[in-house]
Amino acid sequence: METQYNDDSNYCEISFAEKVRLFSHDYLKCCIYLSSGSLPGYVFTKKLYSELISTSQVLEDFLDFHGAKNSAEWYFYRELAAAVRHLSLGAYSQKHIANRLIFYDLPESEEFRASGHQASAFLNASLMKLAPVIIDEARQLNIPIPESRFGPEDFPGTTTTEMLPYSIEDQAKDVQKKHIVNIASEFLGISSRFDQLGFYEPYNVEEIRNLVPAKVNEVEVRRFEMVVHNLQSSFDTYVIHGGFRFGDRKLKQLRSYFSVVFHLLQMMGRLLHFYERHLHHAGYKNIYKQVQDRLSSLVDPDDLLKVTVNYGLYYACHYLGTGKEVAHQILNENIERGRIEVSIPMQLGFHSRPSLLVAKIVQYYGGQVELVIGDDRFDASSVLDIQWAGGKIQKENITRVAFEGDVRALKDIEVLAAANYGEDTMGKGVPLPKELKYLR
Repeated sequence: METQYNDDSNYCEISFAEKVRLFSHDYLKCCIYLSSGSLPGYVFTKKLYSELISTSQVLEDFLDFHGAKNSAEWYFYRELAAAVRHLSLGAYSQKHIANRLIFYDLPESEEFRASGHQASAFLNASLMKLAPVIIDEARQLNIPIPESRFGPEDFPGTTTTEMLPYSIEDQAKDVQKKHIVNIASEFLGISSRFDQLGFYEPYNVEEIRNLVPAKVNEVEVRRFEMVVHNLQSSFDTYVIHGGFRFGDRKLKQLRSYFSVVFHLLQMMGRLLHFYERHLHHAGYKNIYKQVQDRLSSLVDPDDLLKVTVNYGLYYACHYLGTGKEVAHQILNENIERGRIEVSIPMQLGFHSRPSLLVAKIVQYYGGQVELVIGDDRFDASSVLDIQWAGGKIQKENITRVAFEGDVRALKDIEVLAAANYGEDTMGKGVPLPKELKYLR
């Protein structure tokens, strides 16, 4: 058959049947490999996942272009490709964590490693369940099954017992302090926003179903994933870019915290997409519901949610929380420190509202700030400490106090004090200056 090319639309005029054979070929070879028996975990390498991801994506895109979503005959084959892609994407992120865990220097890593192994086992088992179904579906669609086979030698792991020589000094840049402060502050901010989930122990299935997608969903997780990825990129660009093995251990431990969280969020995002799009919301057409039921028999939705929430979300929250101590240490070692003297809130002193606003400013930046009265020092990030200081101020009839610590917070406390801490003389709230809009 003569091949025709159209320069205007840049496509090659090959029949649909021939193209679906081409785009299915290596994808089906992977499925044959996965169908060759109960494969041990070590054969599921990054290279295998990469092959599954790339071949399923190009096949899914091809089928979508030709209307498979609206074809009763082709819809299931298309959904199987989507299932393979998203499960493989999640498994790839988990494999990355497993490979790098030895360098992360994280607390409670053995328990984390064991939970990650269980997550991988579920994802790999799901892929092995899908594989023979995909081959059968291809046969029903008259797609030729490849005669050649992949073997373990085609998918070597990325790790070896050898390491390349360390020959580039991994010293932090001279102008790094500002970047370190910003990164540590941002980590603390992300951690605080994650605290709203209040996730301290694994949930049961019914609790998870109520959580997903109402509170935990692909959109929210991908939003956090992007923020954490930006944080990691800033660290690698402006602080240290030489990896995990050498250099300032405290800085690299901080990177370990947001790196492992980033890859957990990556995994969660892919699995939540698969759950929400392909297992949870079937649409109104009967064929969609039938395919959803078939997929659910191959990839258990409850088990998928357990991996996503009780492993992915749990440890993302855990390491964002436990990383706070390191972030605070790094922040306080690198912040520019200063001292200011300001008046106390007129008439009513440091009661609830002004104490809360001062504490919020300090918490926003994350660096250490103390309220100083003579020889006494109070933690300015604590509302209770400021109110204790307020009692001493009232008792000793003090009109001005000092704050010492992070100059970024001190600057905003000066602005707040100039606005009488957001109150009039009767204690009624007044609008805050625009510089303090984050307090509203």
